[in-house]
Amino acid sequence: MTNDEKKIRGEKQIDENLKRVYEEVVNEELPDRFKDLLSQLKSQSTGGGSDASR
Repeated sequence: MTNDEKKIRGEKQIDENLKRVYEEVVNEELPDRFKDLLSQLKSQSTGGGSDASR
């Protein structure tokens, strides 16, 4: 195996690992505190905006 082939093989393995890790992170459930924060922000934006200026 030549150096170029080893480099290509290593790069391919890195690409596959990065894609796998990315997919795992994307599929993680959102923490409850973030869900709560998103709910608060959503209610502020639909609640007339009186608290949005804080």
